[in-house]
Amino acid sequence: MGYTLQLDGDTFAATENNGLGRELGKIVCVGRNYAAHAAELNNPIPTEPILFMKPATAAAEIGSYFSIPSGRGSCHIETEIAVLIGSELCRASESQALDAVAGIGIGLDLTLRDLQATLKDKGLPWEKAKAFDGSCPLTGFMSPAADEDYAKLGLVLKRNNVIQQDGNSGQMLTPIISLLSYISEHFTLMPGDVVLTGTPAGVGPLDPGDHLELELKLAQSTLRVSTEVVAKAL
Repeated sequence: MGYTLQLDGDTFAATENNGLGRELGKIVCVGRNYAAHAAELNNPIPTEPILFMKPATAAAEIGSYFSIPSGRGSCHIETEIAVLIGSELCRASESQALDAVAGIGIGLDLTLRDLQATLKDKGLPWEKAKAFDGSCPLTGFMSPAADEDYAKLGLVLKRNNVIQQDGNSGQMLTPIISLLSYISEHFTLMPGDVVLTGTPAGVGPLDPGDHLELELKLAQSTLRVSTEVVAKAL
């Protein structure tokens, strides 16, 4: 299952003359941006954002279903607020970062947790556990309100009718707009890039057949998605 970049229901492609000017780019992820999540994995709370990337090939659509790898050990779900970048950011101020937000959606940072633990024990990078094909299911994106309060975005994951993750952006160690500015100090964000802003507490393994309900609350709109988990061999 692939992914087609959408903003407010409109499909974007590299050949179209649209506000983004390009198709989905890189996916920049932030680790341990919620203190409670760091604690649940027995990780220290970071003093600055932890950044890693997923390629565009990691993206998949959160439609009626999405796939997790089979035969690769435990696959954990980390539900995150996703930010779609609409203009180039390089060493950007927070004001410039705010102006560059084209859309807000939901992203899943799927993690092969057993493999990640092995790689960490060996002091190796995590890409094989974090950046595999389909490791970043994404919804479409909604345009934020002109006066959107990025410290009051709500995010909920229900798994099999039980709330598993329930957080809001006000719990982030580094707020969303500050985070975009910080990332742009280290590498340029381009139109079509997506930033996953970290996950609240409650991460855990997925099983084929799980039913998920995802909800993202913005000031003037709410995104709700229902989906099923299926297994797929890598």
